[in-house]
Amino acid sequence: MNPGIGRHVLEGYRILDFTQVVAGPTTTLMLAEMGAEVIKVELAPAGDPGRLGPVRIGERSGYFVQHNRGKKGICIDPKNPEARAILRELVTRVDVLVQNFAPGVIDRLGLGYEAVRAINPKIVMCSISAFGRTGPLAMEPGFDYLGAAYAGIASMGGERDGAPYIPMIAIGDVSTGVHAMGAICAALLYRERTGRGQHLDISLLDTYFHYHEAGVETHALSRGEIRPTRSGLHSWYAVPSGVFRGRERYIIIIAPLQHHWRKLCVAMGRPELADDPRFATNEDRLRNLDSLIETIEGWIRSMPSDDDAIAAMREQRVPMAPVLSVEEAVRHPHLRERGTVRTIRDRILGEFDVPGFALRFSDFPEPLALDAPLMGEHNREVLTGLLGYTDERVRDLEARGVLRRGET
Repeated sequence: MNPGIGRHVLEGYRILDFTQVVAGPTTTLMLAEMGAEVIKVELAPAGDPGRLGPVRIGERSGYFVQHNRGKKGICIDPKNPEARAILRELVTRVDVLVQNFAPGVIDRLGLGYEAVRAINPKIVMCSISAFGRTGPLAMEPGFDYLGAAYAGIASMGGERDGAPYIPMIAIGDVSTGVHAMGAICAALLYRERTGRGQHLDISLLDTYFHYHEAGVETHALSRGEIRPTRSGLHSWYAVPSGVFRGRERYIIIIAPLQHHWRKLCVAMGRPELADDPRFATNEDRLRNLDSLIETIEGWIRSMPSDDDAIAAMREQRVPMAPVLSVEEAVRHPHLRERGTVRTIRDRILGEFDVPGFALRFSDFPEPLALDAPLMGEHNREVLTGLLGYTDERVRDLEARGVLRRGET
């Protein structure tokens, strides 16, 4: 880090974080990774449901730690009028409020946008939801895979005549959190120029729909003649692009562009295939996809090993990759060297691997060392430091249950 420029790009900004589980906590984790002060508000008695996620040692959850490092934690009884007054005081001391409660919850806390803007006109409020704040689905409960279903994303995975598949990872939730982070940073930049805060409406469904790189315009411009849908292990419009079976593992090959297709033919020792009438153009290859797959997989299995096939393609710079398991990926030297996989140390759980911070800044090459809070761990620090409460007053609030402390 260069001297005199702070610990990271967002140092000096303060975030009031009412998020839970994945989508919202991803947003505030990324803000914390960039140096913002994040105050995570958990509602008593249960707090963030992520505290119940895997793997737990005692009452400490690795799931919660992964998504909530770098945040200061307070825990408060939302039914208590004193607690709601404390939250309103905190609103006056922050730059950003982020929430991803179910529809209506933040309003019942007295912290809808109109209310927070009235006491802090420059605040940037970010509301993250499954389906957005407007539209027929707005009040529906929602989770990641439901957004994939409504967005037409789930329909694109699986065999053509089989059930749709969804990947068992939180692509939608994490991506929504990243979209929200980007919107917050843009809104803060706008505020720097204009002095105006605003309300951001970020939805899982909008984020998921954004992933259609070809299907929507293809359907529209063909006037409905082309109806994109799942096509098994191979692309429905660009080939070869898909999953090929080797001797020991699966290999993904992406070579629909003519120069890549020619390189693949050279790698296979059959350069004449590049001009074979069955495979000469993408359209030809699409019409003869079964023969193309048989040809490529036959070559892979003819090699002494999958590694030999991979080496032959790598030598020709054919875009491809072996399909790694999670266990293999976390050990891969590239992911380790770049910090894509990061080993952290938690005071209770000890050392374990988590996904690293994906954004790289030349002035801040080293990641920040971040801890996840215990339940209500920073009640005293936040209330004495930001609101001027005395230690005695904080202890009284905890004794009366207005504030809570301790893991669930």
